[in-house]
Amino acid sequence: MEAIKKTLITPFQKFVKIESLSGILLFTATILALIWANSPISDIYNSIWEYKLGFSSQSFELSKPLLLWINDGLMAVFFFLIGLEIKRELLIGELNSLRKAAFPFFAAIGGIVVPVLLFLFLNTNPNTQDGWGIPMATDIAFTLAILQLLGKRVPLSLKVFLMAFAIVDDLGAVLVIALFYSGDLNWSLLLISLVLLLVLYFLAYKKIYSKYLSFIVAVIVWFLFLKSGIHPTIAGVLMAFSIPIRQKVGVKVFTKELTEIISRIKTVEDNDVPILTREQIDEIDNLEDWTCKVQSPLQHLEHRLHNWVAYFIMPLFAFANAGVSFQTAFPLDYNLIFVISISLFLGKSIGISLMSYLSVKLKWAELPDGFGFMQVIGVAVLAGVGFTMSIFIANLAFVENTAYVDSAKVGIIVGSFISALFGFALLFIFSTKKVHLKNTVLEV
Repeated sequence: MEAIKKTLITPFQKFVKIESLSGILLFTATILALIWANSPISDIYNSIWEYKLGFSSQSFELSKPLLLWINDGLMAVFFFLIGLEIKRELLIGELNSLRKAAFPFFAAIGGIVVPVLLFLFLNTNPNTQDGWGIPMATDIAFTLAILQLLGKRVPLSLKVFLMAFAIVDDLGAVLVIALFYSGDLNWSLLLISLVLLLVLYFLAYKKIYSKYLSFIVAVIVWFLFLKSGIHPTIAGVLMAFSIPIRQKVGVKVFTKELTEIISRIKTVEDNDVPILTREQIDEIDNLEDWTCKVQSPLQHLEHRLHNWVAYFIMPLFAFANAGVSFQTAFPLDYNLIFVISISLFLGKSIGISLMSYLSVKLKWAELPDGFGFMQVIGVAVLAGVGFTMSIFIANLAFVENTAYVDSAKVGIIVGSFISALFGFALLFIFSTKKVHLKNTVLEV
């Protein structure tokens, strides 16, 4: 039992550590971007991201500013990783059954719907109505980094709850981007990309998988989505669903074969030569083949990409997008700043807390063991940190209006900062003493 518990908990603890450090890097990148964008050399900051890269011919062109290569290209890898995490959670994780998924699912629905409704209610400018999707999602990296600051005061089960409802949040954001923040569709290109995806899905169903074929198809599908009008990052999510989660061989078969390979390597005569014999090289090649067979393709890709996304792509995205100049020629829209910051802070707090409480009260879900309802409120407030996905949606919502984009980014930063501050304070208070709420006792 202890071994099973360790197998389940240790990978999640490693994930939390990676996301926590990523949150610190995100924060650092944001501060550096704001300082640079408001410094005497701000023109260098802007010119870097506006520099065009690509290639073109008489019949073909693919040329974009560096900023869009990051937002459309590298962020497709980020969305691919999100897709892998969603698939894993739906099949074998915290969302793989109605009982497990119920509580974080209802919490996520509240965290999506209420911020949107609050934005639409508070916003009085019809020109900024397209920003309603900005306060939807929670930034996992930032929130887990803040939870890590609380140390052992926060139980692991609370972090699992945060991770689970944030995954549903991300799924909601992906659907919103696909349905509401994509341009006019070129149906012929879209049809070709969907056929290619269906081929990969069929091959995965037949347990046929080639990483080289998947990579080639991924590049083609990304390009087709780019030209079809649907945001190309959605291609990353759809590609992730084509990656198999099952290994070709089980651990028992692999362990048996591993033992035999080791035995054969040892039986080869050792002549004290600092190179391997032909027989040993063959056995090592054989070991590599079996290692590939025992690894889940989905888990392998998730493991390989996580560090790149957490330590490079997300901080680079923050550094490229968070640099709002307060001395810009375009005046900031302070009403939009207020609406977004309040929608993140109050919308997430009220939505997640209310739906969590109602789901338990109406017996639609059960409060998980290890934490109480007051800690749920603390996490609900903390969920107002919607940094990465919120900035991403802001770029899509106000793509033709720099003033609104900058105003939205300021609103996101302000709302996220307030949510982080109050969420940390509430969790610190609720985690250091007993709190009674309708027979729900919290004690750490």
